[in-house]
Amino acid sequence: MTEMAMNWFWDCVTPDLIQTFSVSAMPYTGKSKYQSIQIMDSPAFGRCLVLDGKIQCSESDEFIYHEALVHPPMIAHPKPESVFIAGGGEGATLREVLAHKTVKRVVMVDIDRKVPQICQKYLPSLSQGAFEDSRLELIYMDALKYVDETKEKFDVMILDLTEPLEEGPAYMLFAKEFYQDLNKKLKKGGIMSLQAGAISVMFPSTFLAVVNTLKAVFSVVAPYQAEIPAFGGPWGFAAVSQTLDPRELSSEEIDRRIASRVRGSLRFYDGLAHAGIFSLPKYLRRQIAEEKRVITRDKPVFTY
Repeated sequence: MTEMAMNWFWDCVTPDLIQTFSVSAMPYTGKSKYQSIQIMDSPAFGRCLVLDGKIQCSESDEFIYHEALVHPPMIAHPKPESVFIAGGGEGATLREVLAHKTVKRVVMVDIDRKVPQICQKYLPSLSQGAFEDSRLELIYMDALKYVDETKEKFDVMILDLTEPLEEGPAYMLFAKEFYQDLNKKLKKGGIMSLQAGAISVMFPSTFLAVVNTLKAVFSVVAPYQAEIPAFGGPWGFAAVSQTLDPRELSSEEIDRRIASRVRGSLRFYDGLAHAGIFSLPKYLRRQIAEEKRVITRDKPVFTY
């Protein structure tokens, strides 16, 4: 790292939009077989995980991202007992899933063994001991291969993947073919959620393509958003199913299910927040309706 790079960090949201913030320390920097890994301390965001030069989570606001990703599908399901997680190596998605009292089994598949190891050492506040839970089966392999080979089906599936970068390990996991395979691994009445990329008014391209691709596979596609400061703005998600629609639940029902089913207290997600994140602005609803691209293995979409 150069002296300047130790003082400032540039997060390339897109080639045309760069977020800059100061860095006070870099406790770890290295590479795995699949990606570069950095742990950095930021006066603005606290300790952060950075993969391939892109910030993945920060101590200050990770609860927004992870609660938004996990709880809408978990609460929408009447009794989630078996859960599949793809990615999520820092352990915070796992932490939120295990907060649900009904969960009996979690299969977490991550391609990169080094990310959980580094995060447990330098960012233990994210997993909070979740990797030691007896309900977890942690598998290190390509999620494509696991989903193709497993005979197991799940109540809830959660994709906590890095963005589809051209040189990154995850872009094939945003293709229609993979979503079709995932659909086969959902139990009847099951539901899936995923992060779907930046949703900035200037650069919503990946999000729009992901949502339209999901529509080619699932009967119910419920896109939503949450503001993630460390990511530089609003971030897109989607909950998908053949039968369940989280948008049909009232704020009162959301709060009732949280109170009866979730251990501990949530900092972001409740009935009122649920209504807010699924209330997309008019321009974005119009862009979603007009989008025609379908991501396939032969025609991938890259953030950049």
